[in-house]
Formats: sequence, C-alpha cells, structure tokens
Amino acid sequence: MEGLTGLAAVVMFFSFCLAIPGFYTFYRVRKLRTDERLAAMQRGVEVPMQPELSEAARSRRAGILLIAGAVGYMLAFTILARYEPDAMMAGAFGAIPFTLGLGYFLDSALIRRDARAS
Repeated sequence: MEGLTGLAAVVMFFSFCLAIPGFYTFYRVRKLRTDERLAAMQRGVEVPMQPELSEAARSRRAGILLIAGAVGYMLAFTILARYEPDAMMAGAFGAIPFTLGLGYFLDSALIRRDARAS
C-alpha cells in the first residue's frame, strides 16, 4: 500500500501540472473572444451572439459525458482484471458516474416534458 501512496502523489502532481495551463488557456481564449466582440461592437459591426444551450441540452451533454467516461473506466479495469483479479473491484466504482449520467438523462427528459406541458 505504501507504493500506491507514492504513485497517487505523483499522478496528482502531474495532473495539477497539466490542469493549470489548461485553466489558463480556457481563461485566455474566453478573454480574447470577449475583447474581440467588444472591439467589433465599438466599430459598429453587428456581432451575432452564440446561443446558450438549453437546460435540457446541458443535462443531455453531461449525461453523455458521464456515461461514456464510466463505460471507458469500467472497460479499462475489466481488461486489467484479466491480469490482476482485484482490479475488478475498482471497476465496480464506474457504476457511480454511470448512474449519475442516467440521472442527467432523466433530468433532460423531465425538462423536455415540462416544456411541452407549458
């Protein structure tokens, strides 16, 4: 178990090292888009606004991503379990994001049903 702690520390360190530039890049791209839009508006150019996703579309997207991630996670540990039988226990934790994804799909369906009823 001691080796696992060191591995977890190294993985977390490198994850943070990769995440920080990603967050900065997201911020910069968003700032550049905003500056570009403001400059165009000052020149009097009509700038079309990108439509926001509806709440149902956001729930559907989150459901797709969670279920796809869960299936990939469980598949990876199922393949690993051929060589290390205890890995199947870790693969079972893929049920958590899978059920969250199903919940998001249910939320999307309920939002659409409520929108039709209104």
